[in-house]
Amino acid sequence: MSISVFEDDHFDPLLVIEANFDGPQGPFWAQLEAAIGPQLREILRYCERPAGRTGETFDLITRPGSKHPLAPFLEAHTVTPMIFHQGNRGLDRRRIDREAELFFAAQETLGNGARYHGVDAVTLHRTLRSSLRGTFDWLGEPEPVRIPGRERLADLAKLAGFAMVALLVLSFPGVLLALIVPNGWVVVSVSLLAALATGRLIKDLPDLFRQFSGSAPAPESGPPPRMRDAFARDAMKSAGSTVGFVRLALAAALFLAVYVALAATVFGALVAPLTPAPFGETIAASARVFALGLSSVPFSLCAILLWLRRLEDRDPCHDDPAVRPERLQDMMRREDFIAQNHMGSMVLVKPGLLRAVLIRAGLSGLALILRVVATSGYLGSMRTIHFAHWAMVGNGSRLMFFSNFDGSWESYLDDFIEKAHGGLTLAWGNCVGFPPARFLSLEGATHGRKFKNWARHSMATTLFWFSAYRDYTVNQIERHARVASGLRQPTLSPEEAIAWTRDL
Repeated sequence: MSISVFEDDHFDPLLVIEANFDGPQGPFWAQLEAAIGPQLREILRYCERPAGRTGETFDLITRPGSKHPLAPFLEAHTVTPMIFHQGNRGLDRRRIDREAELFFAAQETLGNGARYHGVDAVTLHRTLRSSLRGTFDWLGEPEPVRIPGRERLADLAKLAGFAMVALLVLSFPGVLLALIVPNGWVVVSVSLLAALATGRLIKDLPDLFRQFSGSAPAPESGPPPRMRDAFARDAMKSAGSTVGFVRLALAAALFLAVYVALAATVFGALVAPLTPAPFGETIAASARVFALGLSSVPFSLCAILLWLRRLEDRDPCHDDPAVRPERLQDMMRREDFIAQNHMGSMVLVKPGLLRAVLIRAGLSGLALILRVVATSGYLGSMRTIHFAHWAMVGNGSRLMFFSNFDGSWESYLDDFIEKAHGGLTLAWGNCVGFPPARFLSLEGATHGRKFKNWARHSMATTLFWFSAYRDYTVNQIERHARVASGLRQPTLSPEEAIAWTRDL
C-alpha cells in the first residue's frame, strides 16, 4: 500500500491511496480505517471537497471531532485498474507467511547439513516431513489450488468474448456491404480495399511481422537481450512447430465458426420478429452476412493502422524531460532500503477519438491476455514484479501506473525494456511524451534512455509505503511455495525428491 501526491501544472494536486490486497474491497477499507483511520482522516482534511454525491460525506468525515466512518467514502472513490498483474498469483498473504515460516523451520532443522550427509533425497524428504508435521499440522491438508478451474475458464471466456467483440467491430464494413450487395462483390470490394491499404503499409509489414513473431531487433540501449519479448514469445510459443501451427489453425477456424454462429443467432433472434421469413432462414441469412463480414477484417486493420501511423508521424515527443534535482534526490533517497522497491507515475493521454478507443481496447485486451498467460507466478521471463497495474483517472485523461518490484529502479526498467517492450509500448504508447512509437508496438520503449527519462519525469515521490512481506522477493516466495508443496506430499518419487531438494 502507498500514499502519493501527484502534482501537475494542468491540474490540482491529486492524492492517491494505492493498495493491493486479498479479498473484496469493502472489508479491506474497513480494516484500513480500523488500523490508521485517524491519520487518514487528518490527511483528507487537507483535500478539496469532491464534487458530486460524496461531497456531503466528505463534509461529515472531515469536520472537527468527526467519528463518521471513512470506509464507505474511500470505497466510493476506488478506481479499479484496467490492467493488473499479480506476481505469485494464487498465493494470499496468509499462505505466503506460513510457507515462509515452514521454509525457515526446514532450514533450521537441516542446520549445516552434516547430519544428513549421504542421505538420499527420498529419505531426506520423509525425515523432514515427519519432523515438521508436528509444528505445521496444515501439511496434512490438501494443497489449495492456486488458480481454480472455474477462474481459469472465466479468464479464457472473457478473452474469447473480447476477441469476438473486436472481430465484430473489425468486420463491420463487410457486414454492411453484405446487406446491400451480392456475395461475390463483397469479397471483391473488401479485397481491393485491403490490397490498397496494405500497399500503403508494405514497407512496415516486415517490422510488424518480426515484432509479433518474437524476432524483433534488440532495444537500442539497456542490457543485451536474453529472451524475446514476453508477450510476443508467449503468444507465438504454440506456433513454433508444424503440430503447433496446425493446432493453432484449427483453433482459429473453430473460434471463427463459433463467432459466426453466435453472431448469427443473436442478430437473427433480434430481426426474426420483424421479417415474415421462418426463423431458420433468418439465422442462415445472418450467418452468411457475418461470415462475409470477416473478409473485411484485413481492410479494417490496415485502415486503423494507417490512421494511427498518420497520428504517430505528427506526435510530439519529449526526448529529455527535466526532473528537478531535489525531486530526483528525494525519490532516490527513499529507494533500495529493502529487497523491494515501489514506483508510481501519472501521465497525460493523447487526445483524439482513435487514441481514446485504442488505449481502452489495448489496455483491456492486454489485461485479459495477462490473466490467461501469466499463471506461473511470473510475468513471462520477468521474475521481479510483485504487483503492477495501470488505471485511467480524470475521465480518462490521465494514465496512472503503480508497481512493487524486486531490485533497483534501473534494473526494473531494464527488464521492461529488454523483455516486455512491446507490451509496454502498447500500454503507454498513447500517452503524451512517450518515446516515438510505430503502430503502438514498434520502437517506443526500446528507446531505453528516452524511456527512462520519461518514466522518471512522470513519477511522484512515494510519501508512504507498506509491504506486507518486505524481505521476500518474488523468486523467494515461489521457492517457499515449492518447498511447502513438496512437504505436503506424503511421498515423492526419486526424481521428484531430487528436484525438490534443490530448493532447500
